[in-house]
Amino acid sequence: MRVHVTDLLNGDELSRDMFNNYGLHVLSKGTTLNEKEISKLFQHQIEYVDIEERQNSKPISRTIESTINPKWLPSVQPIYENAVKKTESLFMNALDQGFINDQEVTSMLQPLLNNLQMERDVVSMLLLLNTNDEYTYQHSVQVGMLSFYLATWVGYSDEEAKQIGKAGFLHDIGKCRIDESILNKAGKLTTEEFDEVKKHTIYGHEIISNSVYEPLFAYGALQHHERNDGSGYPYGLSGEDIHPVAKIISVVDIYSAMISQRVYQNKRDLLLVLKEIYRLSFKELDAHTAHTFIKHMIPNFIGKRVELVSGEVGIIIMTHPTEFFQPLVQIEDRFIDLTIERDYEIKHVYI
Repeated sequence: MRVHVTDLLNGDELSRDMFNNYGLHVLSKGTTLNEKEISKLFQHQIEYVDIEERQNSKPISRTIESTINPKWLPSVQPIYENAVKKTESLFMNALDQGFINDQEVTSMLQPLLNNLQMERDVVSMLLLLNTNDEYTYQHSVQVGMLSFYLATWVGYSDEEAKQIGKAGFLHDIGKCRIDESILNKAGKLTTEEFDEVKKHTIYGHEIISNSVYEPLFAYGALQHHERNDGSGYPYGLSGEDIHPVAKIISVVDIYSAMISQRVYQNKRDLLLVLKEIYRLSFKELDAHTAHTFIKHMIPNFIGKRVELVSGEVGIIIMTHPTEFFQPLVQIEDRFIDLTIERDYEIKHVYI
């Protein structure tokens, strides 16, 4: 059957190869169409496609509800929860012994990194795995996961990315020496308390340096709060004086912290979090690293339901490679290109 691309549903299957107006092959016969495939057809300005007859006349929803219980969750969630649990033990051992065991770190993180390579919807993944408990330990695991992804996106090899993921995982190990009453304080920290928290970077550097690790791990712990403009801590480093691995960890550290439900803040809308990272990229964060992160995270929003400031609700059909926050949105039978229609703005993304 021949249908217009606006009438395609998740689960439709192409009955023949699809080519654009220039003869470029876009999708193969037999491809199951979901949001990303449908957006690709829009991108190549293909208006009509041939699909197999639908076996079920019941409409198939094109909203994000189909990803609420993704197929990877049952296999990844126990590995994630186990890593979080073991991270608590790792912190306790680091406090007692003053060093960490690399074999122990590898055994808890490697299964997670192996499974990450099959799942690229990072936005949904972290939110579905995230809970309100054990923030410090979950945050360490999340930063390890995100550091692995971002390292591959900026061009590191798979093996290098795994090492950088491990460095991200260990970035906050120095917090084992910070009193929990300060770490979990619901209100604003006093100047003295914040000065104590800032020492976790130095503590982490000491612990990792006492262990069997390459310098990049210690740099990740020491410098992940340094900022490109010199406004960070502990030493106020800037620009090229900050290790590239620390620049990676800085970006994902902020992202993980902002999407998490912590004792002193509510979770923030994901698009607003990425907008904040974009804002910071012009002063505090390394621009190339931050923009690479945003560029690879934004396509994860394709297929997700959004509420516009106008109150209208639609679905993100396609994202823009440079105007990150101005996607193509479908509202019923209308398509609104936010790069052109600037009066429209996204208020909230539903995950």
